[in-house]
Amino acid sequence: QVQLVESGGGLVQAGGSLRLSCAASGRTFSSYRMGWFRQAPGKEREFVAAISWSGASTYYSDSVKGRFTISRDNAKNTVALQMNSLKAEDTAVYYCAASSQLGAAATEKYEYDYWGQGTQVTVSS
Repeated sequence: QVQLVESGGGLVQAGGSLRLSCAASGRTFSSYRMGWFRQAPGKEREFVAAISWSGASTYYSDSVKGRFTISRDNAKNTVALQMNSLKAEDTAVYYCAASSQLGAAATEKYEYDYWGQGTQVTVSS
């Protein structure tokens, strides 16, 4: 069982930066693939970024590639999402997720077993 708690959301102007953090409980955090998803009002939850258990592999959606960076610290049981050059269309609730399945970084919702409660990111234009 893994419990995930996100933090770091808030209101920022377009062009600004935010850093989201996700703290995970459990002694086996390093074996989980981790990801970030987001959901804007009236839209489906969508993939943002993912990282393999070791941190060696990362994947990004086309909409955030080059602007967002996912990282993890297995010693601290945390995963972070650094978001730069934010745009109004990045406004959403951002969710941290953990996948216990083996494999490379996971990009699909169904691959994830555990989800955080979400943190709101609002980008004003």
